[in-house]
Amino acid sequence: MGFATNSMNIPALVDKGSLILSDRLNHASLVTGCRLSGAHTLVFRHNNAKDCERKLRDALSGVSPKTGQKYNKVLIIIEGIYSMEGTIVDLPSFIAIKKKYNCYLFLDEAHSIGAVGPSGRGVAEYWGCDSKDIDIMMGTLTKSFASAGGYMGGAKKTIDHIRRYSAGTCYGVTMSPPLIAQVEKAVQIMCGQDGTDIGHQKAIQLLENSRYFRKELRKRGFLVYGNNDSPVVPLMTFYITKVVEFSRRMLKHNIGIVAVGYPATPLLEARVRFCLSADHTKEHLDYILEALEQVGAETNTFYGKKITDE
Repeated sequence: MGFATNSMNIPALVDKGSLILSDRLNHASLVTGCRLSGAHTLVFRHNNAKDCERKLRDALSGVSPKTGQKYNKVLIIIEGIYSMEGTIVDLPSFIAIKKKYNCYLFLDEAHSIGAVGPSGRGVAEYWGCDSKDIDIMMGTLTKSFASAGGYMGGAKKTIDHIRRYSAGTCYGVTMSPPLIAQVEKAVQIMCGQDGTDIGHQKAIQLLENSRYFRKELRKRGFLVYGNNDSPVVPLMTFYITKVVEFSRRMLKHNIGIVAVGYPATPLLEARVRFCLSADHTKEHLDYILEALEQVGAETNTFYGKKITDE
């Protein structure tokens, strides 16, 4: 899944003399990596660059509570698309903070690489940002690449440092050749290096599917989180008992859905999560929407305001 990509490599980047600014809704792998690093970690409001800057400024005015000295480095950790919220990160604002305070920026693109941007290159392309402004670009190889494991991207000296000091590379195992071949082929298709425009067409289709599915859910009265361009679509059920029953009833329609509750979400914010694909047809989506409307009525899960036009 790439869990170890975060949890094992973040400790190689910072230590107890460092400061980490972490989004409140960062993935558990990022949280684990922060804890293992020993760095002093401050949590800021979800996707709120102003709160991040405020906490950073206050921290820099003092010293590290772990060493009693000035911080040796500052690392801001964010995600491209938040896996349980469907939120697309406000990347330009965080890049501005990174430059203003001379920090390092760590971007987890597990759900955004291959999913957003005109050619699927992630949130940097989506926002039109320079990828060189991002010090570490992490991603998994299990989703858009249909393989296994994860990757870390950055300047050569940064990657050389990770290779030398990360427990994951020191004690882990090498990826098998078939997995590497799968990733290479997927990248070729995404970049158009296979001589076709399949990658470009898939990026367009995924965007259309995301906007259509979200719009239709809201039309039916469901409460949906996240940005319209995000292919990660959380449908709120709030109650853990309701999300379990919702999932079981959808299975009767031969539709398997991801039911998510505590501790992956707050106790009273259970939800159903959809991860859309470019290969979903309109017929697929309409069939799912029809079943969702029926199950939503049976379970009284219409928590949103019906929207006719967006």
